[in-house]
Amino acid sequence: MSSLALDRIGIRGRLDGVTTKLHPGAVVAICGPNGAGKSTLLSVLAGLLQPDSGQVRFGPGPLANLTNAERARAIGYLPQSPEIAWDLSVETLVSLGRLPWHGAPAGETHAAIEAAITAMDLDAFRSRPVSRLSGGERARALMARVLATQPCWLLADEPLANLDLAHASSLMRRFREQAVAGRGVVLVLHDLATAMNHADRVLVLDHGRLIADAPPAQALSEGVIERVWRVAARWHGDPGAWALSVT
Repeated sequence: MSSLALDRIGIRGRLDGVTTKLHPGAVVAICGPNGAGKSTLLSVLAGLLQPDSGQVRFGPGPLANLTNAERARAIGYLPQSPEIAWDLSVETLVSLGRLPWHGAPAGETHAAIEAAITAMDLDAFRSRPVSRLSGGERARALMARVLATQPCWLLADEPLANLDLAHASSLMRRFREQAVAGRGVVLVLHDLATAMNHADRVLVLDHGRLIADAPPAQALSEGVIERVWRVAARWHGDPGAWALSVT
């Protein structure tokens, strides 16, 4: 699995000289206030937005050198507000994740689709049109489409936004499983407690600048939260079960 590296990435008014290197096998959270540049940074990592300055590298070479098909196989991306143009069944929607692997053996394709449907707890919904799904069910179906691609990297913008507590917890476990399997996972998260409890590493952005890049306890320290989010906050609990209160 190849690393993803950002080298002095700049986009006027949105990102300011962001430099970091991400390695597969870990869950990375991108956090920051509204307008900090989180979604922009994720789009740059996905190769969907070209920076005004700097470069994104995938492994030894520029990400821009990959063909569209190569990038689609390497990087799975779930935007914050994905659109579904047609009223497909859940199974058909998930199968679209295999398009970058056109020509792959049928058995391999079927196995990937089934694994993604099972991972997102969608077996009972496989024949249901997406128009008849709840917001949370739709979010899980879209995530299953990404998982069906079996990419090297999973990038998701606020993937927990429409999920209830049980399915949000389940999805975070799935992300951890993907990381343990050797994939890279990068998530934009607003919930700092989720980032603190589940991420291996946290990038904190503020006004387009990278303020912190460290393990959660350092990147989301009470001092950083006060400086970046401009609120006084306190962590309570134990590692893996932290809760945040604003004072």
